[in-house]
Amino acid sequence: MTKERIILGIDPGTTIMGFGLIRIVNKKMEFLQLNELQLSKYDNHYQKLKIIFERTIELIETHHPDEIAIEAPFFGKNVQSMLKLGRAQGVAMAAGLSRDIPITEYEPKKIKMAITGNGNASKEQVAKMLQQLLGLKELPKNLDSTDGLAAAVCHFFNSGKVVGDKSYTGWDAFVKQNEKRIR
Repeated sequence: MTKERIILGIDPGTTIMGFGLIRIVNKKMEFLQLNELQLSKYDNHYQKLKIIFERTIELIETHHPDEIAIEAPFFGKNVQSMLKLGRAQGVAMAAGLSRDIPITEYEPKKIKMAITGNGNASKEQVAKMLQQLLGLKELPKNLDSTDGLAAAVCHFFNSGKVVGDKSYTGWDAFVKQNEKRIR
């Protein structure tokens, strides 16, 4: 029986929102699409949020993703930028939630680590690794779309893994699961 699912990855932004889609067929990853939504031409922040919501809904209705992976905003020094970025992320999440699609949020370092093995990798390094992994012929000029694609690939790589720390029911369980650590 063929097991198939589609993951939509989103790199939210109020200037450029990047997104990428992959299909998973029997644990194999296939590239579907990557693109970006140019928002710099709009002056009104609320108009940008509306467009982010509408475009995310359009992607959902066109590709029917089973899951959404979204890059979490990183904490910068500019509070206004953080607020705007958080709103953009929230609007994209609301679009997915309105269609009952599970959403997983990933820190930028976790995404970079999953793709390149280095949590401090540059956008260019992430894009080049995605190009190799997915056989992309060429990379886009702006790398926001590859950041969105990276979120989707990170989610695939982390599928089935327990997020967070291991849990134990007591010392006996700890010892049983960590026999090599005991002298």
